[in-house]
Amino acid sequence: MKNLLLKLGVLSMALGLFTACQKKETESETFARINKEVLQNSKAYSTLKEATSTIGHRLTGSDNGHKAEEYTYNKFKEYGFDDVKFQEFEVEAWARGSIAVTIDGDSVSAVTLGHSPIYSDVTGEVVDMGNGLEMDYEGRQDAVKGKIAFIYIGILDGSKEGIHNLHRSEKTAIAINHGAKGVIIFNQVDKGVLLTGTASVTGELIAIPAVCISKESGTALKAKLKSKKIQAHIVMTNHSDMIKARNVIAALKGSELPNERIVIGGHLDSWDLATGAIDNGIGSFSILDMARAFKANKLAPKRTIEFVMFMGEEQGLLGSRYMVDQAVKNGSIENIKYMMNCDMSGNPIGINAGGKLTDTTFYKTLGAEIQKIDTLFKNKFSKGSGLHSDHQPFMLEGVPVVSMISNLDRSIYGCYHSDCDDFNLVNEEHLKTTARFGTMILYGLANADNLPAKKMDSETTKQFMIDNNLKEPLILAGDWKWEK
Repeated sequence: MKNLLLKLGVLSMALGLFTACQKKETESETFARINKEVLQNSKAYSTLKEATSTIGHRLTGSDNGHKAEEYTYNKFKEYGFDDVKFQEFEVEAWARGSIAVTIDGDSVSAVTLGHSPIYSDVTGEVVDMGNGLEMDYEGRQDAVKGKIAFIYIGILDGSKEGIHNLHRSEKTAIAINHGAKGVIIFNQVDKGVLLTGTASVTGELIAIPAVCISKESGTALKAKLKSKKIQAHIVMTNHSDMIKARNVIAALKGSELPNERIVIGGHLDSWDLATGAIDNGIGSFSILDMARAFKANKLAPKRTIEFVMFMGEEQGLLGSRYMVDQAVKNGSIENIKYMMNCDMSGNPIGINAGGKLTDTTFYKTLGAEIQKIDTLFKNKFSKGSGLHSDHQPFMLEGVPVVSMISNLDRSIYGCYHSDCDDFNLVNEEHLKTTARFGTMILYGLANADNLPAKKMDSETTKQFMIDNNLKEPLILAGDWKWEK
């Protein structure tokens, strides 16, 4: 018996020494393993192809939207996640009906912008308001009162240098503030492309009709307005109903700091003119593949990661607002240490970080490790912050945010929010690259000894918004939480 115990003791010591001598996998080795596995087994392209062909568009609150929620829930389960849940929310959601636009007596092709009225029949003089910014109304305060504002969606050639453009909803809000009875926005994309998207800064119905016409129609109208007054007639019907939608959340529990959460999210919903393969199929289905890669590679980061498919982004960040509101109410917002947003992210070449960085070298060091794996990653770094995507509610609560700097073919942006945003635009290799580099970035962040930024307090968050020129649009949207 003593000999047996002695042998067992020696065996135990040997096993202990063997374990102690085992070399811990380096970050470079982990990244190399991720890279190889995703290149061989990525499912982002095939799942997006299947979803666009069998579901179609993913409009929030529609039958298609519900199918998309179920589809991604089941995929998370298929990939090995036990902790998968729906986060249901109820909101009023908008859907388009009919539209007819006549300008100067001629019928013009147009698309209704989101959250326009349920019914509208408006006739009025068209007034060219240039870029539609507040500066365009200086000295012309009543120019559009009782009339229809005509606005360019971008910044016109010949405009003053350094002008900061605003979102279509913010330009619409400015026109409404100046008494406009209708808004016509013309697109910046060639070949007759019509753009949709919300014209509401709040996600609620606006009081006047807002439409988009093509670049060609807009250019012709702009020329005519130089020599004559022109009337327009806008007739439309739309729908606005209380709907239920669901964020889909899959959690991977942290190995050392399970209460610290890293949220990676992208919006699953799309507009209804096409299948939304680019906006935001390439982002949300890359996240789905990153989740698969974490399971397939048995990655066990220190912090908990929540992979989130947000719904309602296109109609006013509905799903992400709800998630953050709930987190604020129950106090768990303090546990959310970072938010990584993937909105039209593709073929990344660098990292964009928002928030007050305490470690300015973290992302460059992380990027250098990725660049060792593949020089397609250029290790670019920026610190810009904008609005109008699902990172916004988190950022307003001081949560640091991060995204990937994309390197997509410029041609695909011509189909933004339009009827040509279909699967034929998707590049399989770009999707794989997003999934593999995105997995590395996410793992590096969730496994960091010390995070590169901490949650900002209210005053620091306020100053961060001011420094990034976000105060004006936040005030227009009613999202400015501080004194004006």
